[in-house]
Amino acid sequence: MAVDVTLPGWADYLAGMEDASDLLALLRDPADPALTQEALRLFFLALSGGFFTAFADPDLPDFVPAVNTVLNASMTNPDFIYSAASIDGEGVYRLSGERGEGLFVLLDTAAGGLGVMDQLGPSCGTIDIDSLDIGTDGRFELVMSAQRPDGWTGNWRPLDPRARTLTLRQASYHWGEGRDGRFAIERLDRPIRPRRRTAAEIAQRLTALAGYPKRYAGLWINVIKDQAAKNLWNRFEHDDWAGRGGVTGQHYYQGLFRIEPDHALILETELPERVRYWNVQLGDLLWNTTDWMNRQSSLNGGQAEIDSDGRFRAVIALEDPGVPNWLDPGGWSEGAIMLRWTEASSGPEPSLRQVPLDGLRAQLPADTPAISAEERDRRLRQRRTGVQLRRRW
Repeated sequence: MAVDVTLPGWADYLAGMEDASDLLALLRDPADPALTQEALRLFFLALSGGFFTAFADPDLPDFVPAVNTVLNASMTNPDFIYSAASIDGEGVYRLSGERGEGLFVLLDTAAGGLGVMDQLGPSCGTIDIDSLDIGTDGRFELVMSAQRPDGWTGNWRPLDPRARTLTLRQASYHWGEGRDGRFAIERLDRPIRPRRRTAAEIAQRLTALAGYPKRYAGLWINVIKDQAAKNLWNRFEHDDWAGRGGVTGQHYYQGLFRIEPDHALILETELPERVRYWNVQLGDLLWNTTDWMNRQSSLNGGQAEIDSDGRFRAVIALEDPGVPNWLDPGGWSEGAIMLRWTEASSGPEPSLRQVPLDGLRAQLPADTPAISAEERDRRLRQRRTGVQLRRRW
């Protein structure tokens, strides 16, 4: 069989991946070999995660994993199961499945997402699955299109013609308890007619995939770079992340933490009078969420213990301080932090303050419980079991 020499070969794809090395100069400390290797790991992660979307077809859509415990980048929310499908805003789509027993399920359409063949675009609207008519068995159907199809009397929502991606978020406070949802998607206005891709089409998508590590990792490395330029060390800024993949209308507080030797950080905040969901989580200097399956690097409104004065306090420390609300930074003395309030009556701004480790208890309410090593181990085992029981892929 003749080989078309005008098409890229293995060496060409490798050369496309090499461009990602330009990002290493943007790291917090480019001379740090550990941080450099973490960045290289992120490049490989981008390749593996990117393959899920590199050959996505809006005529044959499928919800594929977006981020999770393995594909962990972009401050993945530990409480969410994320999946995404490629769509055409001019089409007609039917979603079906079971809602599940989680806290909520949100369906977000966007004019572009993080897929290999996408460009980032603004949100085109969010659908709360609970706004639909759902059967007593938890099952539902939803049609999305520019106009309601003739004769369709079931759930229908308008589809923005700009829409290119559909992202599902399933939220849970109590991981592994209850059933997660199951979802399917199909296009109705075209027949199911798969075809073999041409060599040129494959090459186009592989070329985009080869360049994806630079594009994908660059987003998150630049978040850290920008936050450091704003001097957000041990303080927060408010950002709604609308149009950049976040939940519309959600309060995000984000910043950077820095723990000096023999010190800890106390995170403190009021709670909104009403809030559907909230969490706080830690990340590294590449904006990857710290391993949440094996470390208590995040807490949500169902996991956190609230102090007797009604405030939430957590301790960020490299070693276990023996308090319930320990946030484990996973060996990072510097990193990222984010807190979310979803559908809240207000958006209280959290604070961070550094205290000596030997004086930590004096800075916390007197009735703060003490957690033994045995109790911590029990909680961590429960945590990692709960993560594994969820639908991650």
